[in-house]
Amino acid sequence: MPVLQRPEAEARAQLLHVDHYEIALDLTHGDEEFASRTTVHFTARTAGDTFVEIRPAALHTATLDGHPLDPAALDDNRLPLTGLTPGPHELRLDATMRYSRTGEGMHRFTDPADGESYVYTQLFMDDVQRVFGAFDQPDLKATFALTVTAPPTWTVLANGRTEQLPDGTWRTATTPRISTYLVAVAGGPWHSVRTEHAGLPFGIHCRASLAPHLDTDAEEILDLTRRCYDRYHQIFQEPYPFDSYDQAFVPEFNAGAMENPGLVTFRDEFVFRSAVTDTERQTRGMVIAHEMAHMWFGDLVTLQWWDDIWLNESFAEYMGYQVLSEATRFTDTWTDFAIARKGWGYDADQRPSTHPVAPAPQDVPDTASALLNFDGISYAKGASALRQLVAWMGEKDFLAGINDHFARHRFGNATLADFIDSLARSTDRDVHAWAERWLRTTGVDTLTPAVAEEPGTWHLDIAHTGDRPHRIAVGAYDPDPDQPDRLALRDRFDVDIPADGHPTRHTFPKAAPALVVLNDGDLTYAKVRFDAASWETAARALSGLPDPLTRAVVWNAARDLVRDGELPPTAYLDAARTHLPHETDLAIIQGVLAFARTQIADRYLPSPTPYAPGDLSTARHTALTTLTALSRDLLRRTEGPGHGPEAGLRLTAVRALIDSATGPESIQEWLHDGSVPGGPDLDHELRWRILGRLATLGAAPIDELDAAIAAELARDQSATGQEGAARCRAALPDPAAKQAAWEALFTTDEDSALSNYLFTATAAGFWAPEQQDLLRPYVARYFAEVPALAARRGPALAKAAGRYAFPAVLVEDATLRHGERCLAEGDPTPALRRTLDDQLDDLRRALKVLTANAS
Repeated sequence: MPVLQRPEAEARAQLLHVDHYEIALDLTHGDEEFASRTTVHFTARTAGDTFVEIRPAALHTATLDGHPLDPAALDDNRLPLTGLTPGPHELRLDATMRYSRTGEGMHRFTDPADGESYVYTQLFMDDVQRVFGAFDQPDLKATFALTVTAPPTWTVLANGRTEQLPDGTWRTATTPRISTYLVAVAGGPWHSVRTEHAGLPFGIHCRASLAPHLDTDAEEILDLTRRCYDRYHQIFQEPYPFDSYDQAFVPEFNAGAMENPGLVTFRDEFVFRSAVTDTERQTRGMVIAHEMAHMWFGDLVTLQWWDDIWLNESFAEYMGYQVLSEATRFTDTWTDFAIARKGWGYDADQRPSTHPVAPAPQDVPDTASALLNFDGISYAKGASALRQLVAWMGEKDFLAGINDHFARHRFGNATLADFIDSLARSTDRDVHAWAERWLRTTGVDTLTPAVAEEPGTWHLDIAHTGDRPHRIAVGAYDPDPDQPDRLALRDRFDVDIPADGHPTRHTFPKAAPALVVLNDGDLTYAKVRFDAASWETAARALSGLPDPLTRAVVWNAARDLVRDGELPPTAYLDAARTHLPHETDLAIIQGVLAFARTQIADRYLPSPTPYAPGDLSTARHTALTTLTALSRDLLRRTEGPGHGPEAGLRLTAVRALIDSATGPESIQEWLHDGSVPGGPDLDHELRWRILGRLATLGAAPIDELDAAIAAELARDQSATGQEGAARCRAALPDPAAKQAAWEALFTTDEDSALSNYLFTATAAGFWAPEQQDLLRPYVARYFAEVPALAARRGPALAKAAGRYAFPAVLVEDATLRHGERCLAEGDPTPALRRTLDDQLDDLRRALKVLTANAS
């Protein structure tokens, strides 16, 4: 499919002013296709030629100003519009469109729990063409009015308020001027909870089978929504710009959520069917706050071209965490950001595929290249840069600049230059120079301390590798005289580190502290190191630091040291074993356990060839044993009366113990008994988790395991149950099971192709470190077959295939060679190429870490 080139978009924007779309969708034509009729009213500023985008199953008729156009002139997704004269025009398109099974365009899902069907749109970037014809670029905004014909039991949701007409069709309120990619429709027998706030209708919606679970959390979700809404109205002068606020939790959604004006769509895993931790509830709250921020950043004021996606995502990421911490009970959100999100940015920024937060225009020449930049840089690094900007220029001036930006560009489009100009009007700081240093550069700076001491005085020299200025806090800590196992903050002081990279010296009275923490409070984006005495203190007393955000900074530094080959992975495991039993912040516990389990145990420790899962001498077995013992320590912390608030910690420990089990004994008993001794009872999520681990370990004959999977699916006849069964069957250490899973993943039969979620579940179960010898022959097959899969099934499946189906557990030179050959000779699509680039770079890093620690 031809992708839109930036020069084409610029030329079309100069030629056209788009006024209004009238869209009629008929969703009653069966499970495969729907009818789409589009009328576009637009004005040509001058005479000229252009095109409209549409990707139909069949284009039946097309007329321009009442004159028929030849449908056969449709060239892939482009219908030429030639000989336009200056003045108003009307374009009509009548087409049949295909439903999607990959979460792109108009996705259709049938719930196995009750047989009900649902549809929703995800039109991001260039997928509007899968639903209706459009001049599909962000700076050709227009108003939109839709009518939707749907089955009689359905409710239709859209960007604006909807009403059902006497003939049964649904009509939506006309939107303000928005970009094409933000149009949204969702249809089905939704379960809805509705209320009103600040004079506007608010609603939350999910599929009917999830109704009891949504009802359980409805007040929490609505309370968070109201609180965030009110806080945004305190800090933004521009009021909420749309006529309603609906949040729909939809099935098989590829992203966390999508900021459609007035109808935010979320992945419906956020409607919790099983027990979750408070940190997971906080994550849901952050996504609610993030998407609401987009109503201003992205929807009211929209990027002009896709090089400025950071104007959407970095701001929503920053505001989501900040507003949630200010307006709700989740006051420690920046700790969660530090431990769960920031590493995403650090990792992406150290790969060959790194790019600036705000790339140069020539580096985003088309929509395909733009799609690649929705990554840890545009989200986590961009939000970190904004947090540093606020620390540097002050929150008052920052918010003044934002409000000026909204006022100047409301319902229009803006660029990086426009935004920086708005900030510059609100401060005497040189924000243009700051933006060049922070937003136009790549890579992670490193800050390294050196501590020297003289009688009554100590000196701190900070070496700076990199070229960005930083304003940081430095924390000085000593042992607490009343609690020797804890540390007390002696002093915290602000330091400005210039961009020139020269070391800076700071002198202080008293003796040197036991621990110096650079970037205390995590206000900048940089890797930090420790002087020798400070690291010794941190290794001994990390859990004794009083502030969880400080502890997160230290844990992140340890993570970076491992990845950079400067700290043995076993030392990280030792620190986790020592300190997590005393850690009080659940986000830290979850983040450290995840890195220890998925990176250190699975990738950074050597394994013999052939691999022997039961060999007690392997480094991986030792690591899993350490994590199992640590999980039991955490469980013991929650035993006895008075530990209700620690239910999340107990759940985290149970999950970690299941995932790290080296044998079936304990977890098999839990599954048989239906509960963990002392709780919790096993819900669907825990039962599938245990069954997946038992399958991976080959804990019983294959036919018995297969029967257990079938029995569990009979207990849980939901979409999540289907995914659990697919994951477990793919995990079985059996040649026939592996071949069946492989054929399901890479089938060429579109009628039997897996949906996006079933693909991910199958891929996640397929690769297991315990099964390396069984899996090794599939490495070459993966790189031979994945380019065709990506080309056939599109960008969403290409990313899933590159992320989840990649043989990451085979940390071997052969894997790297096959991957490099695929990039050189396999002609992968842009989405797949970028994902493989990243995976192979992570593989090179893992090989270096593994080799360095093999002895």
